[in-house]
Formats: sequence, C-alpha cells, structure tokens
Amino acid sequence: MAHYLLSVYQPAGGEPPSEAELGEIMARLDRLHTDMREAGVWVFSGGLEAPHTATVLARSGDDVLVTDGPFVELKEYLGGFTIVDAPDLDAAMHWARRSTEATGLPIEVRPFHWTV
Repeated sequence: MAHYLLSVYQPAGGEPPSEAELGEIMARLDRLHTDMREAGVWVFSGGLEAPHTATVLARSGDDVLVTDGPFVELKEYLGGFTIVDAPDLDAAMHWARRSTEATGLPIEVRPFHWTV
C-alpha cells in the first residue's frame, strides 16, 4: 500500500457557505471519513485556517525573514488535506472523487512520502 495526499483547494475571496450548507458539507465529510476508516485507508485528515493566519519564514542571506500572511497572492489556497493508505493511484482517486463530491471543491492527489 502507498500513501497519497488528497489536498482540498478553496477559492480565495469567494463567498463562504452558509451555516446550513456548511452543516451539510460537514455531514458528508463525516460520512466519507467513516467510510475511509471502515475501508482501512484513512490515515489522517485536517483542516487549515484561512491564509491570513499564515506566517512565512524565508531565508535571506544569513538571516531568516518572517512575514505575516501567505507567501504569494492567492486565487485559491490549501484548505485541508487527508492522507490515505491506498494500493494504487486509482484507489486514491476513488477517495478523491468522493472527497470532491462531499465538499464541492477541487481535490489534488499526490503520492505522499513519510520521512522519519
């Protein structure tokens, strides 16, 4: 089995869902995560705060500069992710398809490599 990162991309500056819509999305995600656990593929999931909460550290010569906010101007941003343990890319894409159906947002699939 291989690990895959399913990244959720959200549009920057778009209208957030209403509380009712968000409740429906969260219910679909809860069901999806339950299905992933029951299938034995779920490893980890998490959501990220909005980009304005970010702090970026970047090397500049011998110094490290600290900047508030995202590194670049964004049209979309990483809003959350799930790591799945799937036998192959096709299986990971099945869960990504379910994820985009649950959220209505684009999902990027990439092989994930653990480092120790």
